[in-house]
Amino acid sequence: MNKDIFQGGWTQIKGKVKEQWGKLTDDDLTQINGKRDQLVGTLQKRYGYAKDKAEEDIKLFEKKFTSNDVDVDVDDKDIQLEEKNMKNFKKTGTDNY
Repeated sequence: MNKDIFQGGWTQIKGKVKEQWGKLTDDDLTQINGKRDQLVGTLQKRYGYAKDKAEEDIKLFEKKFTSNDVDVDVDDKDIQLEEKNMKNFKKTGTDNY
């Protein structure tokens, strides 16, 4: 996710950001307002992360929402099931539907 996409989708993903990093407060999320660099800084502050660690965690988080194999509008259990089904399909050519 580049900066613009991250900011543009902030309303939709900030709840997931809060789930991922539970130490972030509502005030933190308001301050971040979809700005990637603000999220990096806030993760460093709240979790004591080095900048590289914060950026890597954000990249992993972003992959979850940019993967073609995952529907962003589903809960975590559905995401895990879909990922499992995709892996099964890639191995066997069949899915679990």
